[in-house]
Amino acid sequence: MLRKCIGDPCRITPTEDVHVTEDLTYEEVPIAILDRQVKKLRNKEVASVKVLWRNQQVEEVTWEAEEAMKFKYPHLFHSEEKGQSAKLRQ
Repeated sequence: MLRKCIGDPCRITPTEDVHVTEDLTYEEVPIAILDRQVKKLRNKEVASVKVLWRNQQVEEVTWEAEEAMKFKYPHLFHSEEKGQSAKLRQ
């Protein structure tokens, strides 16, 4: 019974590793663009990118709108474009 009350030490995050702002939020940092896809709807095409995020010590992947990501995090796309242009030259 007592074992349920004692926390598992591998699941405890040290408080010095968590960076919380004054309004009690934290920032998720995009690490890289992993993939790109274009979905065709009836009247338009919607471009999405697969983004690798890091928040504290956890990494996760989500699909985001490409235009919004280019506007907010342009540095992620500069490295991707350089890699694609190098592949085209070969």
